Amino acid sequence: MKLFRKLFRQTFIYGLATVLPRMLSFLLVPLYTEVMPPGGYGELTIIFTFFAIFNVILAYGMETAFFRFYSKEPEKERVLSTSLLSILGSTVLFFLLGALMREPLARLMNIEVSYFWYFIIILSLDALVIVPFARLRAQESPGLYAIVKIANVTTNIVLNLFFLLALPRLAESGTEEIWSALYVADFQIEYILIANMVASGLTLLILSGNYRHLSLAFDRGLWKRMLGYGLPVMVAGVAFTINEVFDKYLLSELLPLGAEAAKAEVGKYAACYKLAMFMTLFATAFRLGIEPFFFSHATSENPRRAYAQITNYFVVLGSVILLAVVVFADVLKVLFVRDEAYWEAMEVVPIVLLGSFCLGIYHNLSVWYKVTDRTRFGALISLVGAALTIGINVAFIPEYSYAASAWATLAAYGSMMVLSYLFGKRYYPIPYNMRKISFYLGISILFSVLSFYVFNRNLYIGLGLLLVFLGVLYRLEKELLLKLIRGK
Repeated sequence: MKLFRKLFRQTFIYGLATVLPRMLSFLLVPLYTEVMPPGGYGELTIIFTFFAIFNVILAYGMETAFFRFYSKEPEKERVLSTSLLSILGSTVLFFLLGALMREPLARLMNIEVSYFWYFIIILSLDALVIVPFARLRAQESPGLYAIVKIANVTTNIVLNLFFLLALPRLAESGTEEIWSALYVADFQIEYILIANMVASGLTLLILSGNYRHLSLAFDRGLWKRMLGYGLPVMVAGVAFTINEVFDKYLLSELLPLGAEAAKAEVGKYAACYKLAMFMTLFATAFRLGIEPFFFSHATSENPRRAYAQITNYFVVLGSVILLAVVVFADVLKVLFVRDEAYWEAMEVVPIVLLGSFCLGIYHNLSVWYKVTDRTRFGALISLVGAALTIGINVAFIPEYSYAASAWATLAAYGSMMVLSYLFGKRYYPIPYNMRKISFYLGISILFSVLSFYVFNRNLYIGLGLLLVFLGVLYRLEKELLLKLIRGK
């Protein structure tokens, strides 16, 4: 039980580091949907789609490989220096190629060339802090990790507010010429990218000590082994990212509408998709806490029982979040998606939420191939999910628009969850309590469907269903919750 208490303490701090900054970023959704029409927000969404994909490529699994080898290699400094030099070299190469080929690459991704400079600079800055952040997690320094993450996003938020709200008003007032000189009309996307660039630069500056005190020891043999472990993780990561963001790009390309109308549909879908962020944030914080735990306890006594119990906790908490967000969906849309022009895409919220929940369960189930060094299975499973995402979107977007994208998300993550469970059952059996998992998952889905679709989002009926679910949860899990609180 002490191990679980340590896990939840670290998960809470990593959650603070990840969930709070992302919640602050989430607060930008009302701002973006207020200052930009759906078409503008759709264009910004497409840019961030490629940010997500290239972030994974530029990491090429080195973060997870660092965890694995840092925990088992005796010469930890050699692991650190080899990882840092690898990322440094690949990032410099990417920047040079991106600068030389910016025009054809921008056309290929349907991004304005003027945006592309910001694009490669931000990606390069973010890539250089991958290993320093992984080092903080491996050394179990969640406090410093949280401070740096929060500083990054706070800077981003403040600059967004300044550029998009304060600067136009200051320039309009004409009290100081400097504000008029700084302000450019219809420059919202550039301002948002500048804010991201400054925040990323500040983060690298804070963590730059990793490079200033870098040993030049590069172990070629170790590097090859790390690549062998990490590249399948990269393939899985790219596939994950395709599942998460590529549907927005496909919408912009496949909808039988004009370019502007298609981007408007992307904007509506992306804004309502953000309401599923509550589940994504929970799953991400949980994953950040458990990943070091998985590796450090892989050789402990009876680790499989611990892994099973952790998954049970995740499903219990995730079921509550799923139902709560569905019940309060109409309240949340008013708070976070201010413009009613976006609201017609609200129908996708429960579907995307459930898909995100399945992804979170998958991350818990994926422990089997990480601790047994069978990461190729992770890549294979993710590729299946990506194939479903692309196939369903390509086949059904022209007729069903973003509804097809939402169902593709659920199909992809649901299939990945099931495949990981089946493969894990064969190669690294873990005694999951499938009756409990199925019960909580099934009840939360049933109550969500009743609240959102059958009773048409009636808040009072939804609250009643949520209270019933919480009552059942308390009755069945009371002893376990008390044990966790008391540390027994």
